[in-house]
Amino acid sequence: MSTSSNPPKKSWSWRSQAFRGLVYQVVTVVIIVLSVMYLANNTNTNMKLRGIQSGFDFMLGGAGFDIGESLFAFDSAEPYWKAYLVGFTNTLRVAILGIILTTVLGTLIGVGRFSRNALVRGLCSVYVEFFRNIPVLLQLLMWYLMFTEVLPASNEPWTLGPLFLSKGGLNFPIPVWATGQLFAAIGMAMALVLAYFYRQYAIRSFERTGVPKSMFWAPVGIVIVCGVLGWIVGGAPAEFNMPVKGEFAIENGGALTPEFLSVLLGLTIYTAAFVAEVVRGGIQSVSAGQAEAASALGLSRGQTMRLVMLPQALRVIIPPVTNQYLNLTKNSSLAVAIGYPDVVSIANTAINQTGRAVECIAVIMLVYLSTSLLTSFLMNWYNTRSAIKER
Repeated sequence: MSTSSNPPKKSWSWRSQAFRGLVYQVVTVVIIVLSVMYLANNTNTNMKLRGIQSGFDFMLGGAGFDIGESLFAFDSAEPYWKAYLVGFTNTLRVAILGIILTTVLGTLIGVGRFSRNALVRGLCSVYVEFFRNIPVLLQLLMWYLMFTEVLPASNEPWTLGPLFLSKGGLNFPIPVWATGQLFAAIGMAMALVLAYFYRQYAIRSFERTGVPKSMFWAPVGIVIVCGVLGWIVGGAPAEFNMPVKGEFAIENGGALTPEFLSVLLGLTIYTAAFVAEVVRGGIQSVSAGQAEAASALGLSRGQTMRLVMLPQALRVIIPPVTNQYLNLTKNSSLAVAIGYPDVVSIANTAINQTGRAVECIAVIMLVYLSTSLLTSFLMNWYNTRSAIKER
């Protein structure tokens, strides 16, 4: 005699918890949609009564202003949407570089809090307590004043080899673009894939044999070797555009403006203090027995931290570090205080010229919302991959 178990039928009765939950969700969504529609209609009506124009048609008109710093050419006659694109790329440049530098610096300081050297521990502790307790805006202003007041004039820069540092910013050599650079970039992109598969192999090998393999220098070597090979295949171009000291300023070469350097350093150093505390807390959450077991197996303190403690601490570290990445991206909006042309600065200029305050602020909100959601998505994906798999 065989019995078959059929799934319970869905009940549309109010006594069903699932049905009540569905009704509550639908009602909530309807209320939210009606509220947004009411606010939008009310705002539009009040703007019409006051004779204020609305709409995004101004985005196609000529901007009428220049932008001092841009990753691509921009002319004042070009439309507002391209000016916003310049501001968006400037914001992304600060956010991406800031996140990378913050991760490296914050991790080093967090690990340094566990050093056996009292001087290293003390310096890391002082760094955290000093920088995280000073408002980030004051730190941005401090760095900007240092670049514009302390450093020498552009015609008398500090020189370190081919580098020039002055009130005009940091000037450095840049390669003259040729086929070799393109092939090198392609080689490095392919090397990133190879490095990923190597790391997977090294992890499986360590789990199988207990013998650690290089998890950092070997992938870095793969990237460098593939990049050099691509450069050689492309003809090995070695011409550089070198900066030279002119009569009034540094000419030629690449340059990083004092505004960009101030924003990048200020946000990196400020956020790294919080990341360091997150890393310290994550390492402390791992049982001390793990470190003792690693020591019993003959692993050095560096190997114990890199191969045992940090991998287990990631599940605690990643969620709060994600918040710090989001804070860094949003804090980049303070760059307007020192004249860095990010998306907020471009929007302020557009508001003054067009009067479309609602539309310009909506663009700013969309930019930061999209970047924050993308950051959260990537970090959640990484958090899922880093989670400890239960047997």
